[in-house]
This record gives sequence, structure tokens and C-alpha cells, in this order.
Amino acid sequence: MSAAQDLNGLKQELVAGAAQVAGIGLVPLTQGNLSLRDPQSGHVLMTPHDFPYDQLTTDDVLVLDLAGDVIEGRREPSHESQVHLAVYERRADAAAIVHAEPIYTNLFGVLHKAIAPLHVGTLIDVRGEVPVMPFAPSGSRQFGYDMLEVMGDRNAVVWANHGMLAIGDSLAKAIHCTVMVEISAQLYHMALQHGEPHQIPQRYHGMLVG
Repeated sequence: MSAAQDLNGLKQELVAGAAQVAGIGLVPLTQGNLSLRDPQSGHVLMTPHDFPYDQLTTDDVLVLDLAGDVIEGRREPSHESQVHLAVYERRADAAAIVHAEPIYTNLFGVLHKAIAPLHVGTLIDVRGEVPVMPFAPSGSRQFGYDMLEVMGDRNAVVWANHGMLAIGDSLAKAIHCTVMVEISAQLYHMALQHGEPHQIPQRYHGMLVG
């Protein structure tokens, strides 16, 4: 298979992933963005800025180098492309990124309250609680570096007053992580209406996150 065929396959994967997260309400309207790292070239495939997910095709996908220069594509790159690039620069384990805007996750973002990993799947995917990054404008690589400091070795982080970001060693894993964060946010919110929820005992964390 040629490099061009491989790249087109990744574009198709990104378009399908964007449709999936939009379909389950994680990225309302044109909010959020997704990206994939091409393992052959190291280039990054990214959804364009402010573009409807139900209209997205492979022709709309941007290909960027790690400096943020457009290698391929006619659309405007996502305004948060530098944040994605910061992650790919410093997290070798990241093959894909989802920046989403789930409602319950955003609830904890406006409260500036970390999301406890109440569901076993969230603990497995995130590797701990989901921390909240203090609010800052999100369009710069420095924002990405600061975000990574807050994330540590976890796979997700909430942006205060502005959604969340999840990473994975595949796009499917990044999407799964995003879903599990939102599930824990919903569970945490609902449980707090009745009392203090029981969290997964710390002694099991090491077994689950591996």
C-alpha cells in the first residue's frame, strides 16, 4: 500500500471518528476538534476550523507538520491545532486527540472541580481522576504545554470553562476515553445530589490502570 493510500485511510478514519463524536453529542454544532498522527511521516491530520461535522469529507481534512505549517488541505486549520501539536511533541504515546464539549464535563469545568473516576472504565482510560486546567485562551502551543503539566501521565483533562481533551494510542481509544469521562461526570453529578459517592478503593487503582 502506498503512502498516499495510507494517508487517505487515516483521513477516512478521522472523518468517521468526527461523525461518531458529533452523533453522540460530544461536539455540538462545530465545536471541538479531532486529530490523528500519521505514524509514517509524523504529520498530523486535523479537522478544520468551525466546519460542520455532518458535511466533513476527506477533502476537508488538513495535514500539518509539527510546526503547524499546512502540508495539505484547503480549509483553515483548527484554531487549537497548536495545542494538539504540543501534545504530539511531548507525548509519544498519543496517536490521536479529541477536544470535545460534553455538557456534564463542562459542568465540572465551570465549577473548577476535578472529575472523580467513579466508573471503572474511566479509571482504566484516564489513569486517575480527570484534573481541571485553570482557564486560559486555548489557541497557543504554550497553552498545550501548560495543559500537559496539569495532565501529568493521565489521558484526559478538563479545560476550565471550555470542554475537555483526551488522548489515545488510537482514535477509537481517544473517543472511548472522552465518552468515559462524560459518563463519570454524569454519575458524579447525579450521585452528589444524594450524598457523597463511594469511589473505587485506591488499592485497586494499580491493578486497573496497569
